[in-house]
Amino acid sequence: MALQSKTKPKKILVIESTCDETAAAIVDEQLHVYGSVVASQEHLHEKFRGVVPEIAARAHVERIIPVIDETLQRSGLTLADIDAVGVANTPGLAGSLLIGLVAAKTLAMTLNVPLIAINHLHAHIYACRIASGRDIFPCVGLVVSGGHTHLYRCQSGATFELLGGTIDDAAGEAFDKVANMLRLPFPGGPALSQLAEQGNPAAHRFPRSFLSEPDRLQFSFSGLKTAVRYAITGPGGADPTQVELSWQQQADLAASFQEAVVDCLVDKSLRALQITKLNRLCIGGGVAANKRLRQRITEECHSDGIELMIAPMALCTDNAVMGGLAVEHLQAGKFADLDLDITAGLVR
Repeated sequence: MALQSKTKPKKILVIESTCDETAAAIVDEQLHVYGSVVASQEHLHEKFRGVVPEIAARAHVERIIPVIDETLQRSGLTLADIDAVGVANTPGLAGSLLIGLVAAKTLAMTLNVPLIAINHLHAHIYACRIASGRDIFPCVGLVVSGGHTHLYRCQSGATFELLGGTIDDAAGEAFDKVANMLRLPFPGGPALSQLAEQGNPAAHRFPRSFLSEPDRLQFSFSGLKTAVRYAITGPGGADPTQVELSWQQQADLAASFQEAVVDCLVDKSLRALQITKLNRLCIGGGVAANKRLRQRITEECHSDGIELMIAPMALCTDNAVMGGLAVEHLQAGKFADLDLDITAGLVR
């Protein structure tokens, strides 16, 4: 009697180009990662102390094909093995998004396989699902990155309800701008966090927006950023980068600023759990790598009996593996047409 062969799991080529990382990965329906490549543009933007959209888009054009090719080589697969193509089409920088989308459409059409649209923010939360190796839904999801700070009620891998987000600067953006005021090296966020470890978080009492409004699940870091500026310059409005500060003054400012951001992130996340009556919190995004945030949220969740999942360091910053979220759409038969467009702004 002949043995019945098992159906091979379908494989998805995922493309990520929302900002300044050109990335690709191949993931199957069981969330096994065959290969993953991330090409950073950090050195291209360093002298500008921030991402320049036009430079980012040109770099994606140069790197997208080599990155996809290297991903295939690492995986030991060919394009003939690909059953679907996933691409992050929202949110992000318009030019960067377009490069990834055009590449994904071309591949999907050439290979005659489905095209799957991925929300970049949802994928950051899904990184917790990939890392955990088990179902994480339903949960409250916190995405905290350079461009976004948002809370979601995540009913399933395909159902995300926006609970609240930043009304101005994202947490990561505030980290980078304050780091610039303190003349720290680029990228500013990690440099500031490292300096903050040597500072006194109680040296300055900076504002914590909306903490007095427990039912308001929004964030605001613009006022905090301005408060740091005045703490450096005084009310005169001087250029903070021209003010001479001692190393300890810098460390105290960094620690006090970081503590204010972490207070807001922790408080609102716990409040979202109370409102939704859920008991699992999943955190993703670049700022999820912040050591102080990880420490504080771990302590609070342990104290309150909340299950906590934080994306591993390798999946916090932008990557294509988290685009394994496409598996949820593949299994649900949710495919995109070839006239799919980008949406640079936030899509709920």
